[in-house]
Amino acid sequence: MGTCASRCLRASAALAAAGAIAFTTPALAAAPSTIEPADTAWMIVATALVLMMTIPGLALFYSGMVRKKNVLATMAQSLAAVMLISILWVAFGYSLAFVGDGAWIGSLDRAFLAGMGMDSVHPGAKTIPEALFMLYQMTFAIITVALVAGSVADRMRFSAYLVFSIAWFIFVYVPLAHWIWGGGFLAQAGVVDFAGGLVVHLSAGTGGLVAALVMGRRQGYGSENLSPFDLSLAVVGTGLLWVGWFGFNGGSALGANAHAVMAILTTHLAACAGAITWGALEWSTRRKPSVLGMISGAVAGLGTITPASGFVAPWHGLVIGALAGIICYWACTSLKHRFHYDDSLDVFGVHGVGGLTGTILAGVFATAAIGGTAGLIEGNPKQLLSQLYGVAVTLAWSGGVTWALLKLVSAFVPLRVSREQELEGLDISQHGEALQ
Repeated sequence: MGTCASRCLRASAALAAAGAIAFTTPALAAAPSTIEPADTAWMIVATALVLMMTIPGLALFYSGMVRKKNVLATMAQSLAAVMLISILWVAFGYSLAFVGDGAWIGSLDRAFLAGMGMDSVHPGAKTIPEALFMLYQMTFAIITVALVAGSVADRMRFSAYLVFSIAWFIFVYVPLAHWIWGGGFLAQAGVVDFAGGLVVHLSAGTGGLVAALVMGRRQGYGSENLSPFDLSLAVVGTGLLWVGWFGFNGGSALGANAHAVMAILTTHLAACAGAITWGALEWSTRRKPSVLGMISGAVAGLGTITPASGFVAPWHGLVIGALAGIICYWACTSLKHRFHYDDSLDVFGVHGVGGLTGTILAGVFATAAIGGTAGLIEGNPKQLLSQLYGVAVTLAWSGGVTWALLKLVSAFVPLRVSREQELEGLDISQHGEALQ
């Protein structure tokens, strides 16, 4: 009897164990997580660095270059970009840009992050949580929208800026991000853009130029002193942008690896070369190197190296940075004066021209041993042609859509403040506040 009872107990235990295995097997059989702690830690830092580029980096950089009566209004535009774009990115921006394999646009499968779990990974970043990849890409969308505001500083109505920013994000940034980074038709055509020469800088610069042309020049342009209020703020902002760019370009390697280090090194050298070259040009033509010129050269070098940073060697960074100092200096002086457009903070001259130049140079200097893509120098002229194609599409799309959006927004909200409000200053007229 005891033996029978013992056998029954053993059989019951075996059945229970089998049942437990049946219930746990699906979880155990699931694909093992590919998330790497080191990559995740670095990308958290990189995400924080890129967000820092907008607040406080760009906010200080831009506000230091406007007049005192517009400092707070300029900062408010950067703050608004963070608040608006973050929510829109989670709602649908990320999904349309990075989910799905459509040639023109993604899908809404991840709208409001539907289906995104703790251990979800994106196919393009398998060693970090998908939520972190989404957040990192969000910071790029934020700063791109914020950059455009620099071209129309001192004169755009805040309500119009909010409506325009939402529309520009939806119809310019999201499609471009998908076309180049989300597997769209430009990526399929072989266009490379490591960290945003096209998606960020050329698109924002072109959009800013069109906005400046549509809105017209500031009151007193060409006859009054429009000198910066406090260049010390701009210098601090430049420092934050410079350091943040390590996350911008280095983080685009999507891991804590040698690729990220190489991108950071080329980025730093390009910034140094750009600042020295711009300062030297001013010294030779105006007898004095200005602080504004040196920080402008640094940002030009940073923006120009961005599309190439993950594809080129360190010495290429020096060459690209020096060329950025020369070409962007010319764009912000000779070109701007030749056509008399009022791009308030030289968004087109620095970011637009820099992004264009860097994208083309990526097709020239790309090194297969570094980024897996060979450029013109390594005997692959097709890459240069692909880069030119990407530039043409970005110029046409950003320029044309920006013009259409501004005309549409102006039908509902006046784009520009009144003459009296502009003379009074946007701080008071738009926000009811002012610096003492």
